[in-house]
Amino acid sequence: MKTLSISISEAEYQTFGIKGDSLNFSDFLDLVSRELTRQNLDKCVELAEKHGLSAMTMEEITDEVNAVRRDTKRRY
Repeated sequence: MKTLSISISEAEYQTFGIKGDSLNFSDFLDLVSRELTRQNLDKCVELAEKHGLSAMTMEEITDEVNAVRRDTKRRY
């Protein structure tokens, strides 16, 4: 097994919720993946608010999805 040393700031240490001084690679990937997912979700929410989509009800969203599916079926 190889050992890899990575330096991160105290802020990053806190952001990722790292406990201790050692992580296995799978745990490291999981932490990074969860943080990237959170950042992407934040960006999606920001874009939804910017374009007025955040005010849509679940019924309106379902109607939109169904309309796209109907249009797709008609084309093929």
